[in-house]
Amino acid sequence: MVMESPEVVQFWASLQDVAVLFCAALLFGALLERLRQSAIVGYLLAGALVGPGALGLVSQPKLVQSLSELGIALLLFTIGLEFSARRLVSLGRIAIVGGIMQILATAAVFGGLAWAAGSPPRTALTLGLLAAPSSTATVLRLLTDRTDLDTPRGRGAMGILLLQDLALVPMVLAVTALGRGASGQGMMTEIGVAAGFFLLLAVLFYATSRFVLPRALREAGRTRSREILVLFAVVLALGAMWVAHALEVSPALGAFIAGMLLAESPFATQLRSNIGTLRVLFVTLFFASVGMLADLVWIRQQWLLVTLAVVHIVLLKAAIVWGIARALGQTHRHAVAMGFYLAQVGEFSLMLAAVALAAGSIDAEGYQLVISACILSLMATPALVALAPRAGAAVESLFIRAGLAPPAEQVVATGRAALSGHVIVVGYGPAGRSVVEAVQAIGVPVLILELNQQTVREAQAAGLTAHLGDACRDEVLEHAGLASASALVITAPDYDATLAAIRHAVALAPHVPVIVRARYHRFARDFSEAGASFVIDEETQIGQFLGSRLAAGLTRTAGRFAPPPAKA
Repeated sequence: MVMESPEVVQFWASLQDVAVLFCAALLFGALLERLRQSAIVGYLLAGALVGPGALGLVSQPKLVQSLSELGIALLLFTIGLEFSARRLVSLGRIAIVGGIMQILATAAVFGGLAWAAGSPPRTALTLGLLAAPSSTATVLRLLTDRTDLDTPRGRGAMGILLLQDLALVPMVLAVTALGRGASGQGMMTEIGVAAGFFLLLAVLFYATSRFVLPRALREAGRTRSREILVLFAVVLALGAMWVAHALEVSPALGAFIAGMLLAESPFATQLRSNIGTLRVLFVTLFFASVGMLADLVWIRQQWLLVTLAVVHIVLLKAAIVWGIARALGQTHRHAVAMGFYLAQVGEFSLMLAAVALAAGSIDAEGYQLVISACILSLMATPALVALAPRAGAAVESLFIRAGLAPPAEQVVATGRAALSGHVIVVGYGPAGRSVVEAVQAIGVPVLILELNQQTVREAQAAGLTAHLGDACRDEVLEHAGLASASALVITAPDYDATLAAIRHAVALAPHVPVIVRARYHRFARDFSEAGASFVIDEETQIGQFLGSRLAAGLTRTAGRFAPPPAKA
């Protein structure tokens, strides 16, 4: 038998640890997915079971933690690659203003509670910051599955989540400064110095992206090799991390900036696609290694504390988001739903907690509390997301019955519409605008119902009759003159709201035809059974249109498709 050196033995032991960790993550991730939970929860549970706090199957947890730190930086690189300043601005003030308010308010509320419970000020503020992020990965996936991303509540939640991701870097800097025992002024100084380095890095990387990256990317693209582009992105990320470390700035910050610069390149879409597999590895390694620090015995011993923490997190975060969304003009229906969507402790809180533990901002018990609260709140998220629309509708009804609803929910209630023979269009997005233009072209009056105040103002500025109102409410439909209308057209993409509006309209005025947009084929039957007179099935209509255009092109060219000739 050949004697192996200690270094070789350690290498194979480390490889065994990583293999065990990935195997456990695979099994538990797949199991949680089958149970309609987030795979991230499975990764955390896998790490907790194979780690030293349970089965102890990983022999070198510190080495795995070191690898996970590299995963953190590369994960932030992929986040930067997906970030777009234009995308954030397009979501409006609910993203920028609402996101900033949510982070500050959540940190203040939970920091205050921790301080009142006896935590030192820096620990209390750290815990407040750890409570602020919600789960981007879990919530966006659930909203996509429920086709809720295009609703006002879905867009609002996505905007706040995107801002939270962007704020992750300054929160890491703040948590690190708190761990060094910096005072309020000292912490601001450290953040200011880091911001200066951030600008320096940005200038350096911008110069690189302006004069070096275009040629390098063109050369990489000419190879037509997916592997070359992936290697180029990884080399750039590692180089940015090394430069940031050399400047005594967080390597994760350098990786994030490098990702942002690549996001503006012509190859960004291809890079996002190619880097997706690597992101899965980074996410899995990070969360499974974090899960290894969870102490199941501690959770069992402190179950009451953990339960109280999760209940407070869900209720208070939901209330904070509700209040902020209301202040920014959302109706109670959508504001409450947004609160339910964002009521959990997100995956990036775990990264912040790992940074805080290493920096000394929190102790081991505080870290265990954050890990435990995150796992349990993530497990509750699918149920919270499913309950959100109904909870929003119920709260809105309570406020209206109590006479506490502001004009946003009692719109049009000041006087019955004077129109007759008009068309009521619910929703003034791209589809609604096309309907309004078509109806106006034949001289029929139009009344628009919208829930977005800015959209209502835009429609009114264009000379249209538009009101802020919820078509799911009988009084709104009555005062919009539904009984005397020639038709009701519902163009909003929100499935639940559309179904409710159809039922209310049919009950109030069964003689008025209801024309409905069904974004997905599976919704069409539900809308028809609810009483819609005519349902435009988008998937079927688009398929038929594509098929007819394809057939016409193939017929003209004997089997080889050609687009139709341009009109003169």
